Amino acid sequence: MSLLTINDLRVAYGQIEALKGVSLTVAAGEVVAILGANGAGKTTLMRAISGLLPKTGGTIGFEGTDITRTNADRIVRLGIAQSPEGRRVFGTLTVAENLKLGGFTRPAGEIPASVEAIYAMFPRLAERRAQFAGTLSGGEQQMLAIGRALVAKPKLLLLDEPSLGLAPIIIQSIFRSLRSIADTGVTILIVEQNARAALKLADRGYVLEVGRIIHQDNASNLLASGQMQEAYLGRAAS
Repeated sequence: MSLLTINDLRVAYGQIEALKGVSLTVAAGEVVAILGANGAGKTTLMRAISGLLPKTGGTIGFEGTDITRTNADRIVRLGIAQSPEGRRVFGTLTVAENLKLGGFTRPAGEIPASVEAIYAMFPRLAERRAQFAGTLSGGEQQMLAIGRALVAKPKLLLLDEPSLGLAPIIIQSIFRSLRSIADTGVTILIVEQNARAALKLADRGYVLEVGRIIHQDNASNLLASGQMQEAYLGRAAS
């Protein structure tokens, strides 16, 4: 049964149509990757799901409810949380304060246990809980952005370019953590230019090109595809 269902979604910036009739589904418990080059519309898609952009056509359904015109704060309350591109942590707040803000839709008494669970997942954040987020490394800020989204206890976790600007060894660590998150049953929709890493994590993938879905398949088939190898994966395995 689909947790997220998108039908013929259209989003425009003025006269420029960024999404040109995108349709996809994400089942409960799945990890689904959205692949594509810069400018394909990947971040636009994530922001549209989160309620941060107006839609010019189509529908977004979550657990059978139409959320196409739903406000962003209500979408979080329904169970969708995003770790955005560029991390967007609150630099003048501490690690602990950033994590607590992630739970703004939840009862205050539930937040401490969720924050401690994030510290267990990312021990580096526990070590830096009193440190200002703006002084963290890029990898630590990415851990914080993911942790902040998880404190909301989402049914659907949206990840927008979690490997962006990070060293390979940090990327490996981040994706190990994402595998652990997926193994707990959290549904994940991930936008990622590191197609190989995303497909190794994912169950299925969609390829977005200039605002349209041009291909979809199981992740293993996409990894083995000659066309995907040439366009997105490169020749060397990792």
